[in-house]
Amino acid sequence: MLSTKPFQQRRSGHSHVIGLLIIAVSVVLALLLLLNRQRVLDQVTVWQYKPSNDIVQLADRSGMNDTGKFYFYASEPKVEAASPFNKDCGTTETSTAILGCYNGRNIFIYNVTNTELTGIKETTAAHEMLHAAYARLNDGEKKYVDGLLEAEYQSLKSDKNFATRMAFYDKTEPGERDNELHSVIGTEVTSIGGDLEQYYNKYFVDRSKVLAMHNSYASVFASLQAESDSLSKQLTDLGNTITQQTQVYNTQVASLKTAITSFNQRANNGDFSSKAAFDSERATLVTQANQLDQMRETINTEIAEYNNLRNKLQSVASQSAALNQSIDSSLAPAPSL
Repeated sequence: MLSTKPFQQRRSGHSHVIGLLIIAVSVVLALLLLLNRQRVLDQVTVWQYKPSNDIVQLADRSGMNDTGKFYFYASEPKVEAASPFNKDCGTTETSTAILGCYNGRNIFIYNVTNTELTGIKETTAAHEMLHAAYARLNDGEKKYVDGLLEAEYQSLKSDKNFATRMAFYDKTEPGERDNELHSVIGTEVTSIGGDLEQYYNKYFVDRSKVLAMHNSYASVFASLQAESDSLSKQLTDLGNTITQQTQVYNTQVASLKTAITSFNQRANNGDFSSKAAFDSERATLVTQANQLDQMRETINTEIAEYNNLRNKLQSVASQSAALNQSIDSSLAPAPSL
């Protein structure tokens, strides 16, 4: 009788080895899950998240590559109207408009509908995606990237507007300067160091796309600011000229009145030696009066131009206020009945 015992023993040995392999694989998977918990959670979220067409377009138009889109979608981004946006972002800031936020899990973008500000939502989307990406850097990566960001900051801080903006972040988000630099530089600064540019290639297939989006809407504000500054200077210079000319005019008018009074008194008293002397002095006074009339007309013309410039400045201010209102989520429309 052929014994099957050896065969049974060999089978038992294989089962034991397979069991050990399963345990080993389970341990390895558990360690990988522990070490890459965020990546696993992100992947599961991305699989489950169904981006709307608007969200997909924001990612595409801002130039995100697959990695950038992964972090963007892993944050389940939403474009929201003022009330839900303020609630989700906990917006209480009144000194500057908040366009988006990343709360450590989700990205929220304020739905700016002003067609003059094309590109503002795309830039905001990329900005917040970079916050999500920065949050996922390990300590070594963060140390390296922070070094690149700080080096770039040294060349940027001489810009008054940039320095003011970073001071705002220091006040509202203390300790998060490098985090903010990571997003601001990545979406707004064109010329940066080669190593930092190479780093951003991790998230963008073409970073120039988001830079173009940012420049598109930023140029609207910059143009209005430049026009406002120019008009303000013209008003100041013209106002000073009008003041100086008015002072000269009033002084000369007073002097001419005194001269005319003296002339009339001497004429009444017969103090002129001849008609020629009378006519000569009278002609001089008439010439002076005509010159003052011309000066008055010049001043009036300048005053009219001053008023015209002031109206233009008020118009620019109104345009600027309307733009700022369109990005200010705190100015939510009143609910309808």
